[in-house]
Amino acid sequence: MDYSAFISPALGIIVGLLMGLTGAGGGILSVPLLVFVLHMPVAQAAPISLSAIALSAGVGALLGLKNKILRYKAAGFMAIFGLILSPFGLWIAQIVPNAPLLILFSCTLFFVSTRLLLQARREMLRLPDPERKPPPCLLHPEIGKLRWNLPCARSLMFSGSLAGFLSGLLGVGGGFVIVPALKRYTDLPVQSIVATSLGVLALISTGGVIFSAISGNFDLSLAAPFSLGALTGLLLGREIGKKISGPRLQQIFALLALAVAISLGIKGILAL
Repeated sequence: MDYSAFISPALGIIVGLLMGLTGAGGGILSVPLLVFVLHMPVAQAAPISLSAIALSAGVGALLGLKNKILRYKAAGFMAIFGLILSPFGLWIAQIVPNAPLLILFSCTLFFVSTRLLLQARREMLRLPDPERKPPPCLLHPEIGKLRWNLPCARSLMFSGSLAGFLSGLLGVGGGFVIVPALKRYTDLPVQSIVATSLGVLALISTGGVIFSAISGNFDLSLAAPFSLGALTGLLLGREIGKKISGPRLQQIFALLALAVAISLGIKGILAL
């Protein structure tokens, strides 16, 4: 008997809980869970992961739009270039063997987890952020909108393109690219950065799902329960997260991601 139809929503709930507790970055563990539990290759797990991220990020983006904290022009601009590069990543994922993709995913997850650990440590010790130059994308103080110029557009274009490529290649939403980019290149408040990032992720992930469906590499029977489970877990995680310390929670998630990164790396090396 095939138990994947029952396991898929359970995995989705786990992913959703992580997303609700830690933000959009929790979605980066979607593919590893599908790889380890359902024994799927990265190229097959990626579209399923993107479907869950698209649904969950879409709900978060709509809430941000309702609260007027989502910078929809910036989100749309970044997503355009992400959607251009996403099919290229999907195409490469189909022709590259699974073992190198596992190793690449391991390296990506290792980078994300170590950066999260350092950030959590800085927040827990209340260390000041390092001084930096004024970012290229500045908010207009009177109307509350970004001032667009060539350096600003170039920075957001590059960030959106990278997020889109990795989204197609590895099935990650790209929040670990978008959020740091918005922090570095804009002076948006944190809530606006998160909401805008969710808008970008929703558009890019939805595009990735559509491209995968057109190419015949999308298993709806697994993706639907996985995505609905992720949405359920997301709503639960948001409520639980209100009662838990942010930096401590981030530290726990980073350690979990680091362990998964090492496991993926070993699996990829052994499969070579």
